[in-house]
Amino acid sequence: MQLKFPPLNLKAKLILLMVLLLALTLGAELWVSLGTQAAIVETTQQQVKNLARAIHIGVQELTAVGNTDRDRLQNYVRSLNSQGLEVSIASSQKLIINSSNPQLIGAALVPHSEDNIVAQELKQGADILTIPGARLGPAARETTVYLIPIEVEDHLLGYVQVVANFGDSAQPLVVNWIHQIAAAFVIFTIGLVFAYILADRYVKPIHAVADAAQNIAARGLAPVPEANRRDEIGLLTRSFNEMVAQLRRAREREQELNRLERFTALGQLAGGLAHEIKNPLNFISLALDQLRTRYTRQLAQDSDSFVRQVMLMKDEVRRMSELVQSFLHYGKPIEIRPASTDVKQLVDGVLAISESKMKSQGIQVVEDADSVATVLNVDAEKLRTCFMNVVANAVQAMPDGGTMNITFSGENDRLVIRFCDTGAGIDPDAAAHVFEPFFTTKREGIGLGLFLSKAIVEGHGGTIDIGPNPSGPGTAVTFTFPQSGMERHA
Repeated sequence: MQLKFPPLNLKAKLILLMVLLLALTLGAELWVSLGTQAAIVETTQQQVKNLARAIHIGVQELTAVGNTDRDRLQNYVRSLNSQGLEVSIASSQKLIINSSNPQLIGAALVPHSEDNIVAQELKQGADILTIPGARLGPAARETTVYLIPIEVEDHLLGYVQVVANFGDSAQPLVVNWIHQIAAAFVIFTIGLVFAYILADRYVKPIHAVADAAQNIAARGLAPVPEANRRDEIGLLTRSFNEMVAQLRRAREREQELNRLERFTALGQLAGGLAHEIKNPLNFISLALDQLRTRYTRQLAQDSDSFVRQVMLMKDEVRRMSELVQSFLHYGKPIEIRPASTDVKQLVDGVLAISESKMKSQGIQVVEDADSVATVLNVDAEKLRTCFMNVVANAVQAMPDGGTMNITFSGENDRLVIRFCDTGAGIDPDAAAHVFEPFFTTKREGIGLGLFLSKAIVEGHGGTIDIGPNPSGPGTAVTFTFPQSGMERHA
């Protein structure tokens, strides 16, 4: 059965790579250090061996024929002891007769187990016998022993034993090696932490770009949070966000084109239907006028009721005519025919038309012109349609009564007209779509009133906005018109 390991992500790969490089670096450093320490030990051993050879030559001179000065020999032994070596002189029977370590005097030169080695090397004519790992004396320390035979005219007089304890000299090297291993472990641990931090720092922006790319694949266009970086990752993030911005603009243009295509098709359909409906409505209106004129006198007792019913039918026909007129205007450019018009009087005329309706609902109207000039060069009929839509919406929003505040003010060379009602207000989500065609929150209506009003106002170079009433509950509709060409009253 073949084992399958899960694939490593980019972060794990970066961490593994950095840890591997760190481990190789530390391993190489420890390997070089170990080789250096081994070379130091080997050099020390060679130096001791060379020193033993020099001792051999010196002892040969001191024990030459006719030179048996015991004091000079003891002084020479003490001088060698000062160099950190343990030197002993033994008889031909391998008993130590003099030593830099007084505890060894009288002891055997080497253990009996080593006699065969000594005899074998002596037969081979060795001038210095090396016995590694020998255990000597009561201290029982593992040492390297250099055994130097003393011969005069081929006659063995005794031995010189040089004990070199390389364990003592190597102890600092071992301690240093342990310290290096501990330091390497600490450095490796710190490096592992830094590797994780660096990998996380470099991989996180890439993960963000990858997530954003998946979001785009799922029809989302969320940008990547930008970090203040000037490296390749920062460049990748900025380039990705630029691509997202271009895609968003392209999608918005596509949606706008699709919407315009739908609106154009609806406009053509609406225009055709409106033309077909307009003529029958005109005929019905004329017929109602004739009925009222002809039969009002004949129905003397019921004339009031008859006239009222006829007028109700006329109102319905008028409403249908207005809807047809809206359909006719939809999809066509607004033709503005400006003339000098007092906008305040235009608003007052609209209020007069709705006066009876507002009184029946208990709606009060408060106007404030603020001594501002209200005469503009505008298309009065078009603006009357706009104001009628706003006033009608305000009246419908206050079925149980309320207050409509209308203010005229000048701001930054523009005339500002604000209609504020105290109705239920408008939902923020709906406020973002009220100027779209066929959008409405009412059971009655087709959603073209504010759409056409916006087109008319923009045709005059003005703006129209809708939002919450700044003075309390309700809705505020604000018109602004440029004062260029405005006629001011004295």
